[in-house]
Amino acid sequence: MFFKEPLAYRMRPEVIEEVIGQDDVIGRDTPLYKMIQQGHVPSMILYGPPGTGKTSLAYAISGTTNKDFYAINATTSSKKDIEEITAKAKVSEGAILFIDEIHRFNKSQQDYLLKALEEGVITLIGATTENPFHSVNNAIRSRCGQIKQLSLLSSSAVLQLLNKTLEDEMKGLGHIRVEIDNKLLEQIASVTGDARTALTLLEDIVYASDQDENEVFHVKPETVEYCIKNKGFTHDKKGDIYYNLLSGFQKSIRGSDVNAALHYLARLLAGGDLEAITRRLLVIAYEDIGLANPALCSRVLPAVESVERLGLPEARIPLSVITVELCLSPKSNTAYKALDKAIQHVQKGITDEIPDHLKDAHYSGANQLGHGINYKYPHNYPNGWVYQEYLPQSLKNASYYQPKEVGEEKRYAQIYEKLRNLQLQGRKEQE
Repeated sequence: MFFKEPLAYRMRPEVIEEVIGQDDVIGRDTPLYKMIQQGHVPSMILYGPPGTGKTSLAYAISGTTNKDFYAINATTSSKKDIEEITAKAKVSEGAILFIDEIHRFNKSQQDYLLKALEEGVITLIGATTENPFHSVNNAIRSRCGQIKQLSLLSSSAVLQLLNKTLEDEMKGLGHIRVEIDNKLLEQIASVTGDARTALTLLEDIVYASDQDENEVFHVKPETVEYCIKNKGFTHDKKGDIYYNLLSGFQKSIRGSDVNAALHYLARLLAGGDLEAITRRLLVIAYEDIGLANPALCSRVLPAVESVERLGLPEARIPLSVITVELCLSPKSNTAYKALDKAIQHVQKGITDEIPDHLKDAHYSGANQLGHGINYKYPHNYPNGWVYQEYLPQSLKNASYYQPKEVGEEKRYAQIYEKLRNLQLQGRKEQE
């Protein structure tokens, strides 16, 4: 039997009972499942990576409810297409309009769509790989009762789908004889949480295998290894996965988990964006390591410069060293947190006149204004320190910096505490 359509297309579920995975979204105990079983389909946006079943779920919902179903792609459809569909929907009543890549609709398309939604002419199911809270018009979002995030399928769900495909004689590969070890199926299932990719892989692997005289396809480990190479990698530069990888990378370093940090670094390197990685490492050094290990902070820039000079694949070597060092270093965020407190004061207008003795005195007439008079030059005093007030009068008791007793900052904490005490002592004597 020869099929014109790809295996992944043929295996799309026709009703919601056939959907594999996404149990938290469309499982039998979910409100959405119960709504659809009762014939009520709310307008919704399905959001998630490619291959998680957004389109399949839309078709399955349509198949379950037997409502008229129209499907378009926002990249190729026009306002006229929507007008024609809504005209048909007015006749049929309760039609479902599925719009793939809905975030790509322009303003006039969105405006016309809003009108049809408000009048109840259509039920909208939008699909997007972008975060809808960033990429979909607020007005459309507000008219969608459900915004559901679909996740990559678990290995067990993918394995279930592969086994079902091998058994299905009408749509799957059950019409041919395939001999494949369960461990090889598990290996395929572990490569990706993308159902489309998994089914495409299975189809490629089966037809790349040798047949015996009985027309049985014998799948060998080396065939699987050849076909799955690099299939598990997903990267969408400037999209959600990209930012989530960078976030996971930084948070793993902050949490001192070397293995997790290296995992996310490997995925970022597969995307090839060295600039994003090195920029993030510079931020991490000063945001998360800070005063606990200033020497390490100063080593990050030379590492970044080495990465820029080397390029891939050699750049991975300095990246690995600096990532492990950052992970295992003591951590402190006290410096920038102290600055943030000061910034909050400024933004709230909590400021005051700069003390006269600190004001600029490098111009004619400064003396007449009292600027710079009585300023004490610290270098002229023992240990390079002398008591005088630096903060404005109303803020002289402000304390922004709260040191940690960790790493090198222990020493800074001791110096800070000593200077604070000398300042308080000098203030008392002045009073």
